[in-house]
Amino acid sequence: MNTLRNKVQLIGNLGQDPEIINLESGKKLARFTLATNESYKNAQGEKITDTQWHQVVAWGKTADVIEKYVVKGKEIAIDGKLTTRSWEDKDGLKRYTTEVVCSELLMLGGK
Repeated sequence: MNTLRNKVQLIGNLGQDPEIINLESGKKLARFTLATNESYKNAQGEKITDTQWHQVVAWGKTADVIEKYVVKGKEIAIDGKLTTRSWEDKDGLKRYTTEVVCSELLMLGGK
């Protein structure tokens, strides 16, 4: 069960083309947003789709695959973990963001 302590699995569509960053250290980073959709019927029987947006980052060989094959709208499945990082904005305020660090990727659909 230790491997389940911080595990995220998502299936969704990319909101935009991935941003690829080549760091001075030689490492490659891919950054993108992933939309997941959940549908339900409201009290009036209307179908409602709730979309959640997730910030995703991937490193190394996973980033290489994303750079070559993954584009806006592509449906993918990812496996990873949640991380939270902080930084100071231009006004000196401490800001936080939570991201999914993708360790595995599966391309779905025909797009």
